[in-house]
Amino acid sequence: MKNRQVTTLVTGANSGMGKATAMDFAKSKAKVIMLCRNKQKGEAAQKDIIQESGNQDVHLHLCDFSKLDDVRQVGRIINEEYDFLDVVVNNAAIITTRRQETAEGYELQFGVNHLAPFLLTNLLLEKLKASAPARIINVSSGAHSFGKIDFSDLQTLNKRYRTFKVYGQSKLANILFTNELVRRLEGTGVTANSLHPGAVSTNLGIDRETGFGKTIVSMLKPFFKTPEKGAETAIYLATSPEVEGVTGKYFINKKPVETKGATKDEEVAKELWRISDELVGLNREEIVDSWGRFV
Repeated sequence: MKNRQVTTLVTGANSGMGKATAMDFAKSKAKVIMLCRNKQKGEAAQKDIIQESGNQDVHLHLCDFSKLDDVRQVGRIINEEYDFLDVVVNNAAIITTRRQETAEGYELQFGVNHLAPFLLTNLLLEKLKASAPARIINVSSGAHSFGKIDFSDLQTLNKRYRTFKVYGQSKLANILFTNELVRRLEGTGVTANSLHPGAVSTNLGIDRETGFGKTIVSMLKPFFKTPEKGAETAIYLATSPEVEGVTGKYFINKKPVETKGATKDEEVAKELWRISDELVGLNREEIVDSWGRFV
């Protein structure tokens, strides 16, 4: 138990599971850092969270995960403005029905769902280590099971764009990133776990402006979890004393579940890390120590 206020960060915190997670943290009297893409929606969510929780220590920072410069900028701001960082919940994600690209020209699902949290987490690692014990929670998906890391075509340029295959690749990348992160964090007091939240009724999903999207959403909505139910496992991993020191696990419904296949391949995880490092342009000049100084 820390004798100071806990500082938490949630990406995609303006709606759905992200907002539900941020709300829970605020109600527990933690300091909450909300990362949101849309200013209007972010401010509305921040207002809701402050009003319902009674916690004024809720901070909004704008960050578009399709722009790595945004991620770098917000990483620097967090390192400079906050003394501690105890919990990071990488929640933000998208699904697209056609191939689109990030500002850097990367396939959008791979860029937003994997490269952006990869970069952000790396930028914040020294702050997390200095705040240890600290926790990193990566929201993956059961969709990882039909994903494949295709190193010859990570950007889906040379094959047919299959929405859920591409999404599955990005969610598999979340787990592989978590597993390699665990190996690199050994002995630091920072844990990292991934999870499947279940099918959740949030703004993440098929393009709801199309006829296909509207039909699918209306058919599946009765079977979706609420955002609050979907957020339970992430909140559990971020706050429960039951998982203090637990690292490198994949959780469903607050229970560790054994994963198979590519998720266990250390060589794939290491190669994905190497390539991701190159793609985001991560280097020592971007890594700052716990006092906000470049190292």
